[in-house]
Amino acid sequence: MFDLSSLKSTYIKAIFVMSLLIWGLPSLAQPKLVFPPRPDYSNAATWAASPFKSDPSDLCPKQVKYPFNDTAIADIFFIHPTSFTEKPDSIHWNAAWDDAKQQAKTLNNAIKFQASVFNHVGRIYAPFYRQANIEIYYTNELSKAYLAADTAYADVRRAFLYYLQNYNHGRPIIIASHSQGSTHAIWLLKEFFDTTELKKQLVTAYIPGMTVRYSDFKTLQPAPDSNFVGGYCVWRSAEKGYYPPTLPRGKEVICTNPISWTLDSIAIDKKFNKGAVLLPFNKLIPQATGAQISNSILWVQKPHFKGSRWIKNKNYHIADYNLFYLNIRDNAHLRLHNYLLNYEKKL
Repeated sequence: MFDLSSLKSTYIKAIFVMSLLIWGLPSLAQPKLVFPPRPDYSNAATWAASPFKSDPSDLCPKQVKYPFNDTAIADIFFIHPTSFTEKPDSIHWNAAWDDAKQQAKTLNNAIKFQASVFNHVGRIYAPFYRQANIEIYYTNELSKAYLAADTAYADVRRAFLYYLQNYNHGRPIIIASHSQGSTHAIWLLKEFFDTTELKKQLVTAYIPGMTVRYSDFKTLQPAPDSNFVGGYCVWRSAEKGYYPPTLPRGKEVICTNPISWTLDSIAIDKKFNKGAVLLPFNKLIPQATGAQISNSILWVQKPHFKGSRWIKNKNYHIADYNLFYLNIRDNAHLRLHNYLLNYEKKL
């Protein structure tokens, strides 16, 4: 039995200490931040997606082979990325979980275009949480950034505990996330899966949009191929030839190719891209781009779709899921299949 009471949120503190070593010591004065009321996850309204209501995670493009399946055997715990991008004032660095503007942005973007990837393999649980402002990744006020991130993760953690205690019942688990959500997913994997019995229920984790190093986990491994179960996949997308200056690179930084699902630098032609979902949502774009890992960055070709000529940013972070929508969808199905085969062999 997995002992929920034994868990402690220590990983955030370790990350904070590392940030001090890298960026220097911020002011030791306790920052004054005001936090919104925390969500109560027994309230259905605190979930952006759940099996108990209709939401955008139930949708899929018309051409998708395997549509939404509400009887699927696995669970997906999805942690949404940042929608709170407006410049914060000096004391409000976390959005209210029930802020209507942020909820609409989350539902119409992350839940619709990202979480829906997994609706054929499992029941999707995606909590609203008091997300930190995007400034936590750019500010020199590290003490504020730490408190804002800690508050956000505390909500994600409580949501996951509530999910485990009330909904999971031993079902296989896929962790999925993006951007800030992947920051929290890394902490969640570290705390709940890396060295615990719950690891036995982990099908895989898709955590694109953040930096992950081999040293970040004690036992969890990056998936080396498309079949591996119990590991994780991570990538950060950019236009071919471009290295985003703020993203760490090097041999210790992991990158998965979401077309081949390998960790090598072999270029994969766009003909193997099964389909991207950009705009509009209902249009699947096959062969949108190839992919190649170069110095820990996933290089892709600029996709062509209505309005794409206006895209000037060469960092494709926002499209980490969109560009490989159908490849991720099919891979989740394959890994779940392999997980179930392995489970049956152990019976």
